[in-house]
Amino acid sequence: MVTGRTPPRYEATTDGIAIRVVPRFMHDESSPAQGKFFWSYTVEIENLDEVAWRLERRSWRIVDSAGRKQTVDGEGVIGQTPLIEPGETFKYTSGVPLSAPSGLMDGQYLLINTAGGELVAQIPTFSLDSPYDKARPS
Repeated sequence: MVTGRTPPRYEATTDGIAIRVVPRFMHDESSPAQGKFFWSYTVEIENLDEVAWRLERRSWRIVDSAGRKQTVDGEGVIGQTPLIEPGETFKYTSGVPLSAPSGLMDGQYLLINTAGGELVAQIPTFSLDSPYDKARPS
């Protein structure tokens, strides 16, 4: 199912690292009658700094509309620890399942620059909305 609505875009910048996230509800991969809801989200990480940064770790906080909390920590993203040169953007898409029809996600990336400096870049809080959330305003 495709709607004519443009998905929202969320953005945060931390010390020269801009992070943009666009979540999308995946109708074809969800099964509301079984309490299974799935979103994809595309992340762009743009290096506005003058040095290269390697994305070493990620940490996600996920809260669904029923109040259930999850954390996801690990090395890199989608099996990669990309080096993002000045002026470059790294983009990837991943997904998240929930057992409720909506939720929120946010988190942090740990980046290391070529001189050994560390930066914790904030991932903006973004909303996971589906048309099955009865509490959602229309």
